[in-house]
Amino acid sequence: MSRSHRKTPIIGVTKAPSDKSFKTSEHRRARRALNQIDLTADDAPHEKQFGDPWRPDKDGKHPFDPKECPELMRK
Repeated sequence: MSRSHRKTPIIGVTKAPSDKSFKTSEHRRARRALNQIDLTADDAPHEKQFGDPWRPDKDGKHPFDPKECPELMRK
């Protein structure tokens, strides 16, 4: 894969390489919360309660012009 390149010109907003550590910790927190509650009750926490989209290292994605920054098209 020495010549691999991006197919879409979109990159993360910050310099963080990925959100993997944030996602694993939030999913672990959600699983623990579900295991601690009584599943016979109907008041299970909503799935969107965990994993605030503004808290991870990478805040989102941003399109860029591949003609101006061709080095960003490399993986």
